[in-house]
Amino acid sequence: MKKDHKPTGPSQRMLRVGELVRHALSALFARGEIEDEALSGAVITVPEVRMTPDLKLANAYVMPLGGLHAEEIVDALNRHRKFIRGRIAPQIDLKYAPEIRFFVDETFGEASRIDALLRSDRVRRDLENDNDED
Repeated sequence: MKKDHKPTGPSQRMLRVGELVRHALSALFARGEIEDEALSGAVITVPEVRMTPDLKLANAYVMPLGGLHAEEIVDALNRHRKFIRGRIAPQIDLKYAPEIRFFVDETFGEASRIDALLRSDRVRRDLENDNDED
């Protein structure tokens, strides 16, 4: 008997296409082809691109180096997303180029928050108490 099995995460194809889009975006940003005052001189990293199952939408998470003016940079990228889509379409081998939406990547801030929490005096004190009991 066959069991109904629903995938729990992104498919291999979604991951592969997401990586293709991520690399294409990174190369485009490195070349500095987008003319916008908010983007001039900004070094933008693209840690992750998540594709929808139909591969028609790419959610790109970006962060400028240092994290400064992240919202302004994301707004500028979203203003130019049709241009960006046209520039990366030839680099990704798909029948249709996905629509791209840009978001601020919050994982860096979250990691810093967790790191600060782990280094806090309260956690250190708890860890020392656990070691004393052993």
